[in-house]
Amino acid sequence: MPDAQLKQATLRDVADLAGVSYQTVWRVVKEHPHVAEETRRRVQAAVRELDYRPHRAAQMLTTGRSYILQLIIFEGGYGNPLPAMLHWIQEYGYTVVVTEIRDATSRESVRAALRETAHMVDGLLMVMPYAHLGYEELNELCQGRPFVMACTKLGSRMPSVVFDQWNGARQVVEYLIGLGHRRIAEISGPLDNYDAGVRHSSVQRCLELNGLEVGPKLAGDFEVCSGYGGVRELLSSGWDFSALVMGNDHMALGALRALREAGLRVPEDVSVVGFDDIPEAAYFDPPLTTVRQDFDVLARESVEYLVSLIEASRASGSWRGSVQQRVFYPELMIRQSTRPVCA
Repeated sequence: MPDAQLKQATLRDVADLAGVSYQTVWRVVKEHPHVAEETRRRVQAAVRELDYRPHRAAQMLTTGRSYILQLIIFEGGYGNPLPAMLHWIQEYGYTVVVTEIRDATSRESVRAALRETAHMVDGLLMVMPYAHLGYEELNELCQGRPFVMACTKLGSRMPSVVFDQWNGARQVVEYLIGLGHRRIAEISGPLDNYDAGVRHSSVQRCLELNGLEVGPKLAGDFEVCSGYGGVRELLSSGWDFSALVMGNDHMALGALRALREAGLRVPEDVSVVGFDDIPEAAYFDPPLTTVRQDFDVLARESVEYLVSLIEASRASGSWRGSVQQRVFYPELMIRQSTRPVCA
């Protein structure tokens, strides 16, 4: 009896309980449209009662699909979209294998990550803020499987979903200029990161177009301590500023601490702006003005796009005719860490 209770239910068990054929159960499980509604409900009830779960190996043999996606994260500290991606992968009915690559610029690291698993998955989703790999090379590494990249370079000829970082940074500088700031400092994120590099270039270009002096070139690593250290270095340089643009919200948190220790008030003495709009940003002291990137939208679109490529590949034998880049625009969130320059 204990062995029988532990035995995993099969399609045949579901069919016997529902009083239908094996083929009917298979059509319901595969969401085939040509099943009577009453029959479908009866089979679904039997599935729930028996806690039937499809056997992955059998699925691969009968359908050629694993219903597994591989999610590759190219840096331990770049996980903002990760929870939402895991959620949406499950919502689309897939299991996920997560691989972290710490050496984001190493082709061999990518090859090693894909060598053992690419042939077992239906598609790959990659968060690629650093890796400089071309479309053809990635297609080869993915062994012809559909792939989508998130957080990569705007304008890349890649199946990808990105935020317009240039637009987001431009909004920040134009907003600060509109408040009357003319001495705007920046401490960027790591400049070999696509997003950070574009934001930095946008800030500098916007300052130049408005005839404003560009301050010391300082960069951090997206972590709180680099924001703290960057502000201390900026203050030591003697370059006077009334507004400060930080590489992201974590760096902005470090900046707030460093400014406070230096006896400077935010926003009375210095206006501070971050980037990302992490959940904690609204609870900083003061609440942080920042640029919102909707990572749930990025995740949902990335997964939906990948699933559509997988379906296109099954329907026509090729997915490469559907390559596009989907672009979303960040939104400036104005809070209490910024204010107009006092006359």
